[in-house]
Amino acid sequence: MPFRKFGLGAAILKAIQKAGYTRPTPVQAAAIPKVMLGNDVIAIAQTGTGKTAAFVLPMLHRLANPERQGQPRRIRALILAPTRELAAQIMENIRIYGQSLPIRVAAIYGGVDEASQIKVLYKGVHIVVATPGRLIDLIGRRTVDFSMLEMLVLDEADRMLHMGFLPDIVTIAAALPKRRQTLMFSATFPKEVESLARRFLYQPKMVQIGKRSNPADTVEQCVYEVPAHLKGAMLLELLRQPGFDRVLVFTRMKDGADRLTQFLKAARVNATKLHSSRSQEQRLLALQDFKDGKSQVLVATDIVARGIDIEGVTHVVNYDFPVNPEDYVHRIGRTGRAEAQGEAISFVPKQDLNLLGILELFIARRLPKKRLKGFDYHAPIPPYKPGEAAPRRDWRKRTRQIEARKKTGPAPEDPRKKRRGTRG
Repeated sequence: MPFRKFGLGAAILKAIQKAGYTRPTPVQAAAIPKVMLGNDVIAIAQTGTGKTAAFVLPMLHRLANPERQGQPRRIRALILAPTRELAAQIMENIRIYGQSLPIRVAAIYGGVDEASQIKVLYKGVHIVVATPGRLIDLIGRRTVDFSMLEMLVLDEADRMLHMGFLPDIVTIAAALPKRRQTLMFSATFPKEVESLARRFLYQPKMVQIGKRSNPADTVEQCVYEVPAHLKGAMLLELLRQPGFDRVLVFTRMKDGADRLTQFLKAARVNATKLHSSRSQEQRLLALQDFKDGKSQVLVATDIVARGIDIEGVTHVVNYDFPVNPEDYVHRIGRTGRAEAQGEAISFVPKQDLNLLGILELFIARRLPKKRLKGFDYHAPIPPYKPGEAAPRRDWRKRTRQIEARKKTGPAPEDPRKKRRGTRG
C-alpha cells in the first residue's frame, strides 16, 4: 500500500518521497488510517518499525488543514517522550516530514537554557515535543497555553512509566483540554501501560504488530558465557573482527560506562560515552560522532535504549546483562532497524545466568550460546577488572616505605596521643 492511499496532503507525500520512503511499515499501515479518523489509538510494535512516522504524518496532515490556517500560533499538539535525545529526534522527524508546511515545532527538555525555550513558546508554535520534567516546570510558571490543544501523544509509554513519570503525566494531562485525541505508542504493553491507557484514552483502537515484548526478527541474538573479569578483553577481541564497524555497548551504571570508555581508549579504540550525567551538548556531540563514524564504539546506559534511531548500527553488545527483560528488547532494537540486519551479543557471567533464564522465559525462546575461538577463558584475574580505573595507590612506593620502616624501627610515640585503657 503506498502512502497516498492514506489521503495525506501533497506536501507531506512529497517530503516522504524525498526522505526515501516508498511504502509504509506494518505499524504505519495499521495505525495511520485510525489516527486520520480521529480515534484514540494504542499502538504496540517492536522497536525500529517506524512508530514515530505513524503518529507524525497524520498529525501534520491534521494541523495543515486549510480551514485552520488563519488561526494564531497556538499549541495544537503535544508529544511526550522519556528522554531528551528522543525528543530531539522526534522534532527532527517533524521538520523532515513537514518541511513544506507552515508548521512550527519546539522541543522542551532539560539540560539546556530554559529562557530560550520560553522565548520560542512566546513566539508561537503548533507542536511541542517535551520531556515531562521540564514541561512540568513551565506549566508551573504558566508559560505554556494548552487551551487550543487537539492531540496528545505518549511515545515510549512503557519507558516513561518505568522512569517514574506517571505523576508528571497525570499533572500534565490535568492541564490539557478533556476533549482531545490521545495516542499511545509503545514497544511493550505491560499491565501498567494498560492501566494508563484506560485512564487517559477514550474507546481506543488497538494496533499490535508482532508478539508483545518480542525482539525484532531482523536481529540475530547470541550469548557468550564469560567470566566477569574477562568481559573487557573479550570486547576488544570482538572489536578487532571484521564487520564490527559501528558498535553500541550497554552498561548498567554511569560509572561503568565511564570506566569502560577509558579502558577502550587506552586500547586505542575510538570510543565515546553517553549517559545522563553528561551535559546536553556532550550527549549530542557523542551521538553525532557515532552517527558520523568518528567513533567505532558508543558506550551508553539505557538512556539510549528507547526510540533513538541511529542508522547503520552493526552490533549491540550487552556488556552488562540487563536486569529488566524489557530493557533487553529495547537495547537490541537499536540494531536491525528498518528491516536491516543486525546482531546482538550479550556477555553473561556466572552470576547473571539467572537473569538470562528470566529473559528466555520472557521472550519464549532460548538464545544460542557461542564461544570465541582462540580466547583464553581461564585467564587469571588481573589486579583490577578491565574497564575499571587502575588503583591510585603506588604499591611499589608503599613497599619501599615499609622496608625503610623495618630498618629504622618504629616511629617515636607521640606523647600527646592517649594510650588505650587510660582515662583522662
